Amino acid sequence: MASVAGRLFGKKKKVEDFNKGEPVEKNKRLFRLSDFELKETLGRGTFSRVRLARHAMDEQHYAIKILKKIDILRLEQLQHTKDEVQILERVDHPFVIKLHGYFQDECRVFMVLDFVCGGEIFSRLRAAPMGRFEDEEAKFYVAEIVLALTHMHQMNIMYRDIKPENLLINVRGDVVLTDFGFAKVIADRTFTLCGTPEYLAPEMIQGVGHGKSVDWWALGILIFEMIAGFPPFYDTNPFGIYQKVLDGLHSHSFSNVFTYKAKDLCKRLLTADRTKRLGCMKTSGEGVKSHKWFSNMDWRELKETNVQPPWDPKPTMAGDDDTSCYDTYPDSEEDLAVPLEGAEGELFSVFAAK
Repeated sequence: MASVAGRLFGKKKKVEDFNKGEPVEKNKRLFRLSDFELKETLGRGTFSRVRLARHAMDEQHYAIKILKKIDILRLEQLQHTKDEVQILERVDHPFVIKLHGYFQDECRVFMVLDFVCGGEIFSRLRAAPMGRFEDEEAKFYVAEIVLALTHMHQMNIMYRDIKPENLLINVRGDVVLTDFGFAKVIADRTFTLCGTPEYLAPEMIQGVGHGKSVDWWALGILIFEMIAGFPPFYDTNPFGIYQKVLDGLHSHSFSNVFTYKAKDLCKRLLTADRTKRLGCMKTSGEGVKSHKWFSNMDWRELKETNVQPPWDPKPTMAGDDDTSCYDTYPDSEEDLAVPLEGAEGELFSVFAAK
């Protein structure tokens, strides 16, 4: 997406790492709610809503993620919210959503992000013939995700929420990872169960502790779903899904729509033993990149965004505020958010503009 105009960028400031207190050099922009004209809703979650917004001064369009403080506390998501901001402050990658700034009022936390006009991979997949991608189309999107994951893993960041709904397509046609609410900086293991049931790795379901390995498992699920049109492990309730994940893949799991190379990569990623799972060994992300499914991929050109995407959203765009690639949502109820005061309000002081 277009970069932010230069106005209102302050001096280089040190932004505190919420987890470690380590200073991070960052150009930080200050925003207020009165700076924006809020427009259509682009998406919504359990305690958040994302809206298109136009900045009054530079006339750029952004996506503003709005989180109600009372719901953050009720659902015990304060640390996840802090982690999301801290991680997006640190990550700078062409296939990761850019955070331009954040601020708060008495009721809500606001995150100012790129507006990614092409909508979700989920919608693109749903609209595709037979509800699935051809091999080359899936390969392009997956390759960009591999680059983003490899970059984050080198920073000890695990994403933990790969799924088609969290993958956007920008104006050029490239993938952009968004929604970092479950992302976490980790050196070894953590034990929190989080994510989407169909995408959870066995070690997360078993509660034995997990690390970056869960992202490579989820990538295998994503490849399967992109090519088949449905995930490999499905049931009408989460516990049924978990049991199927622990049972593992079967010989009949793959239909003839899979090429031999794509099938092999899925199997190597969907290996229950994480010490043998592709991406989790010494070669890490480089091992995934060297898999034969990607034999015709120019990784350098891909990272430089010089590879032609399989779909160009620009011909469908009526302007830089076109939201036609997104689903339509009813009006929001943000005004019903409850103000927090005293000790509860102080819990959110880290989100105050400095």
